Amino acid sequence: MGKSSKEPVPRILIADDDPCVVSVVADRCARLGFDVETASNGLQVLIKAGEQPPDILVIDVHMPEVDGLMTLAYLRDIVRKPIHVMVVTGSPGFEIAERCEGFDVSCIHKGRNFWTEFETGLVMLYPEHAAAIARSGDGSASPEIRKRPRVLLVDDDIAVKRLFFHRFANLGADLLYAADGVQAYWKARREQPSVIVTDYNMPNSNAEYLLARLRSTPQTRSIPVIVQSGRRLSEPIRRRLSEPVPGQAGAMRIIRKCADAGELFEALQRLCGFTGNLEGGLIYQ
Repeated sequence: MGKSSKEPVPRILIADDDPCVVSVVADRCARLGFDVETASNGLQVLIKAGEQPPDILVIDVHMPEVDGLMTLAYLRDIVRKPIHVMVVTGSPGFEIAERCEGFDVSCIHKGRNFWTEFETGLVMLYPEHAAAIARSGDGSASPEIRKRPRVLLVDDDIAVKRLFFHRFANLGADLLYAADGVQAYWKARREQPSVIVTDYNMPNSNAEYLLARLRSTPQTRSIPVIVQSGRRLSEPIRRRLSEPVPGQAGAMRIIRKCADAGELFEALQRLCGFTGNLEGGLIYQ
């Protein structure tokens, strides 16, 4: 027997450090009739679930600071209300599936069958949404849920491009490239990168122009941006880069361009959940 129409709409909390994955899944769930909230890391999940526990938690495994499974362990001590959990991962193999089984939660893999597994799980929990879920897949292709993050590098220096592509060879991320802010803006709209790393000075534009364009466009306004510069930027420029642009966040980080790229890769590790060390080759799990 279905739930009464007077009952509250089920709340779903979606947590992933890839803003594009969060956006796609959140939009789909909202159209299916769920009350949607989002988080970009485990700490946000703990805070939001502690204040108002969701009915369903969709959480990525590998996130910076507190990963998904560690977050579930902490939640057991914070939240007394039962929460249906769907763990999402881009990693193959049985280890994560076995750990999920220990938590008595379902495990869904990013990739070709993501939407089938995800929507099947929702139907099992809320059969009254089955018709809406079935309609959502009719007549249009489901948005891609990527296994790996995409990093968009924006720099007119070909030597920098070569260095980055070499460093990313074993990183487990897909590296995109644009030579200036204009190209970067349109590539960001089309490819939806997980994070953008941009030089400050470029032909035809600079990082301030790119930030303004990104933040004024719904499809790109939530993509994190890291700004690099080969010279020390003045305090007024740094403030303009860091300040919110049309109500949206400014640059997440402003760093000095450096040959060893250590500070940049540390920032990417926090944003994208990379593990390992730069010398040994960072790996995204």
